[in-house]
Amino acid sequence: MTTTPFTTPRDLLRYAVTRFNTAQLFFGHGSAEALDEAAYLILHTLKLPLDKLDPFLDARLLPEEVAAVLAVIERRAVDRVPAAYITNEAWLGTYNFYVDERTIVPRSFIAELIPDYFAPWVNEPDNIANILELCTGSGCLAIMLADAFPDAQVDAVDISADALEVARRNVATYKLEDRVNLIQSDLYTNVPAKKYDLIITNPPYVNSGSMAKLPKEYLAEPQIALDGGSDGMDLVRKIVAGAAERLTDDGILIVEIGNERTFAEAAFGHLGLTWLTTSAGDDMVFLLTADQLKL
Repeated sequence: MTTTPFTTPRDLLRYAVTRFNTAQLFFGHGSAEALDEAAYLILHTLKLPLDKLDPFLDARLLPEEVAAVLAVIERRAVDRVPAAYITNEAWLGTYNFYVDERTIVPRSFIAELIPDYFAPWVNEPDNIANILELCTGSGCLAIMLADAFPDAQVDAVDISADALEVARRNVATYKLEDRVNLIQSDLYTNVPAKKYDLIITNPPYVNSGSMAKLPKEYLAEPQIALDGGSDGMDLVRKIVAGAAERLTDDGILIVEIGNERTFAEAAFGHLGLTWLTTSAGDDMVFLLTADQLKL
């Protein structure tokens, strides 16, 4: 009979941290370090509460439980699969979403701004009637927007039919089918002919130089959802160019561009970008008003 040196979650946690650090994994999909990711994967695999590791650290595990956790650890360490694809879930704030390889792992600084209704730029949240979200992916931002603005209809657009299937599952989970309209479209091509109070987007914005250096974890994601062209602004230019005619007179466009502020300023600085404050600083998300876009 084969025996294993692992009998408790504590044993497995120590092993996983060492394994992950030795493999030099990249943590950019929700966890900040090996310890956090190891704890999450162990708790999820054992179907334990994700916020309560300590009470279970010294629990004796069944052989099949140990085997299941070891398989997950090896998949993460050897294949470099993002944890979210292993567990088929990702979190944005308090929101939990289903994900798989058909869409990128949800991550967005815009998500931090939604609970405050984009204040002070949105003065009357109750007056927001129509929202357009471009490049919706798993539908996470569209769902959060619909939840924050309960009187609004949200049109959520993506070019990928596969991504929209994932989004449809998440929309159904949150029972928002009557308020989140999923549209397969190349940006504005199939968008309804109406005016929007808000246009929100976290588009592909990684420049070609950075694309060539992406860690293996990011290469597991659909590259169409990351690649923004030579300066990262290929799709952003189209989004900015088409926004004015689709916004209400006092509407606003909010765009996430990650680490590409230099390229964004070069492309759109003449419009007078407003940079919004997030946990990563003041250079990840910019805002333009309808008036600015008409210049």
